Amino acid sequence: MERRSFTQLSLLASMGLLVPLHACKDNEKETTENLSEEIPFETLSAELLTTWCDGMLATQINDPENPELHGALYCEACDRIHGRCMDAVYPFLYMADTTGEQKYLDAAINVMKWSENVSKPDGSWTVVPNPESWSGITVFGAIALAEALHHHGHILPEEIKLEWTERLKKAADFVHKTFNIDYSHTNYPITAVYGLHLWGEMFDNAAYLNHARELANEFPGRLTQPNHIIFGENKPATEPSEKGLLPVDLGYNVEETLNGIALYAVAVKNDELLALLEKSMEGHLEFMLPDGAWDNSWGTRQNKWSYWGSRTTDGCQPAFALMADRNKAFGTTAYLSTELLQRCTVDGLLAGGLHYGSHGVLPCLHHSFAHAKSLAFVLDNSKELPAITKSEPLPRSGTYGIKHFSDLDVWLVSTGPWRATVSSNDVVFKKPLSQAATGGSLAVLWHEKVGPLFTASMAEYLLVEPYNQQPQPDDEDIALTPRIEVKNDERWFTNLYDRKADVLTSQAPGKSVVSVKTQLTDNEQKVLDDAQFYLTYSFEDELTKITAMTKTWNPTSGVASLVLPLISPNHEKVVQVSKQEIEVHKKGGRVVISANAPITLMKTKKSRVFNMVPGMEAIPLQIDFEEGMDSIECSIKVV
Repeated sequence: MERRSFTQLSLLASMGLLVPLHACKDNEKETTENLSEEIPFETLSAELLTTWCDGMLATQINDPENPELHGALYCEACDRIHGRCMDAVYPFLYMADTTGEQKYLDAAINVMKWSENVSKPDGSWTVVPNPESWSGITVFGAIALAEALHHHGHILPEEIKLEWTERLKKAADFVHKTFNIDYSHTNYPITAVYGLHLWGEMFDNAAYLNHARELANEFPGRLTQPNHIIFGENKPATEPSEKGLLPVDLGYNVEETLNGIALYAVAVKNDELLALLEKSMEGHLEFMLPDGAWDNSWGTRQNKWSYWGSRTTDGCQPAFALMADRNKAFGTTAYLSTELLQRCTVDGLLAGGLHYGSHGVLPCLHHSFAHAKSLAFVLDNSKELPAITKSEPLPRSGTYGIKHFSDLDVWLVSTGPWRATVSSNDVVFKKPLSQAATGGSLAVLWHEKVGPLFTASMAEYLLVEPYNQQPQPDDEDIALTPRIEVKNDERWFTNLYDRKADVLTSQAPGKSVVSVKTQLTDNEQKVLDDAQFYLTYSFEDELTKITAMTKTWNPTSGVASLVLPLISPNHEKVVQVSKQEIEVHKKGGRVVISANAPITLMKTKKSRVFNMVPGMEAIPLQIDFEEGMDSIECSIKVV
C-alpha cells in the first residue's frame, strides 16, 4: 500500500474523512506531584482507558471508499499506520460493551476490517502492510482478538463474531505451527504460552494446550542466576557477552514476557511455576523506581526505553495485579505504574516519557493501543484480582546501600534520598550498534524530592527498529547519559562505549561509594591512546559527589570533559550563580550543582535537548579538564 503523507491525511481531515485529533488537557506533571487523592485501582484504570480510547478514536481514518485506509489508526507522530493498531479491537470492544456507545463498536469493527491489509494466507498478520515484513507480532494480535471475543463477543453481530472467530483460528494455528522456545526474542514464545492456552480453551484444542505446557516448561531455563531475571532479548537469545552476561531487557520482561507466563500460571494453578514466577517478579521489581518508573537504562533493547517501560509492549498491570495476593508490593507496582502512565498522557494519548508535552513532541500511537489492552484485561478480570493498593513499599523505597546484580553487572544504590544505577553491562543489541548504559556510567540518579536528575539514553540515537521508534526531534542528538568524553577530528571517544570498565564499591553508615576505572573508546571500540580515567560516585544524605580523574590524558588528543545532562523540563528556572555553580529550580526544591572548575551550558538549538530515550528534556552541563588539572570534582545537592 502507498503510505499517505501527513499532508495527504490532513486533506482527508478537511474533507471529513479523517477525524481530527481532539485536544485533551495535557496531563504531564512533575514526577513527584500527587495528581489526585488515591482512588481505587479499578477507577484509575477505567478513567485512563476511557481517555486513551477516545484519543485513539480521534485518529481513526474514516474513508469507506478506500479499504487501504478505512478503519486504521493514523499515527501523526510517526506519519504512518502501525500494522499492530488492530490490537485496539480489545479495548474498543470493552468500551462498547461497558458504555453501550455505538462509536466504540464501530471503531472495533472498522479496525479489524482494516487488518485485512496486514493479513497473510498463512494466518499471520504483519507489522506493516508488506507481506515480507515481520509476522511474529501475530501472537499479540491473536491474544487481543481472543480476549475481545471471550469477554465481549456477545455484543457483535453474529456474522461478524463468526468471521472474527474463524480468523482467530487461522492466527492461532500459525503460532502453533511456527513458535518454539527459540523463535526470535524470548518475549515471543513466552507470550505464546498464554496465547496457546487461551486459544486451546476457546477451541477445545488439545494440541494448543500441550504446546503451551511445553513452552512453559522451558521458562525456568530462560532465567539468570542468582536473581531469576528473564533473558533472551537479542539474537541469538542465549548467546553470552564477553563477560558471560546474557541478553536482558527489563522493559520487555516486565511489560510483556512476565504477562505471558503469569497469566498462564494463574490459569492452570501450577504451584511450582507460580513460586518460581514470584521469585522472578521480585528480581525484576528491584528495578522499579519509587515513582513507578521501570529503570531500563541498561537493557539490551534500551532503544525503546520509555520512562514507564518499553515503546511497543503492553504494560506490567496484568502480571503484577494478578500476583498481588502473593506479594502486596506487586499491587503497589501495578498501581504506581498506572499513575505514571496517567502522568505521561498528553492530549488523550500515552507519550513515551515525562517531557513530550513540554518539548512539543507528539506521542506515538503505538504506546496507547498496546497499553490499553492491559487496562482492559485488569478491568475484565477485576473480580479475580486481590486488592490493589500502594500500601506495601517497593524494594527501592528502602535505604539498603548498594546491591550488585552480578548476572547483569549493574549496581543499584539506595542511600538517604538518592536512588542510583551504575552499569557496566556489556551486552549490545544487534546491528547497527545499539549501546545502552555501560562503561561504569551513572545510568540513573533520582532524588525523593525532585525525581529523576539523570537518565541514560542510547549513546547515539539510532533507529534500530525503524517501524517501532520515533525519529529524534530537532535534528539534534545529544546523549543524556553522564559521561567523560573527548571529541576530535569528528570522532567521539567516551566511556559510554567502554565494555570493559572495572567497578568497585564500598559502604559506610550513610554513605555509598562506587569507583570506576574506564577507557574512552569510539563506537567501533577503538581506544583513545593515553586516556585512562577514573570515576567516583559518592552518595550521602546531603549530596551526591562525582569525581573524574586522569593522569594519562594528553591535551593534544582533544578537550576532555565531564558531561552532565541534567533532567529538566523547559519551564524550570536555571540560574548561573557563578562560573562554578548552577541552580535549577524544581517544584520539589532547588538543585545546586557546583564544581572546582567552570560549568558551562553546552550550545544547543533550544533551551533544552530532548531524547526519545527515555522521553526527557535536559540541560547538558559541561566541565572541562583545564590545563594542569588531573581531577574534576562536582557536587549535587537538593535544597
